[in-house]
Amino acid sequence: MDAHGGDALTPENDQPPWWQTRGGFVLLGFAAIGAYFLITEHRAHLALAIPYLPWLLLLACPFMHLFMHGGHGGHGNSEPPERRNRTDP
Repeated sequence: MDAHGGDALTPENDQPPWWQTRGGFVLLGFAAIGAYFLITEHRAHLALAIPYLPWLLLLACPFMHLFMHGGHGGHGNSEPPERRNRTDP
């Protein structure tokens, strides 16, 4: 909104997006170069890790259960604690 409460674009506020500026082009170029080198340099490390990935996923399950659920009791049971252990006749 402008100072008068409207949403009209004025010529002084009409700017191109950041990626269409000279600095944006330079930033995107450096990001592309960096992505290329990250992919090519780490390809050997990833090739060594591929046989172990299923085992690492299985090993991650107990850690995710403990740390992401907050231990036991964080499984989304919406009943209050006094009603969980009581049996209704």
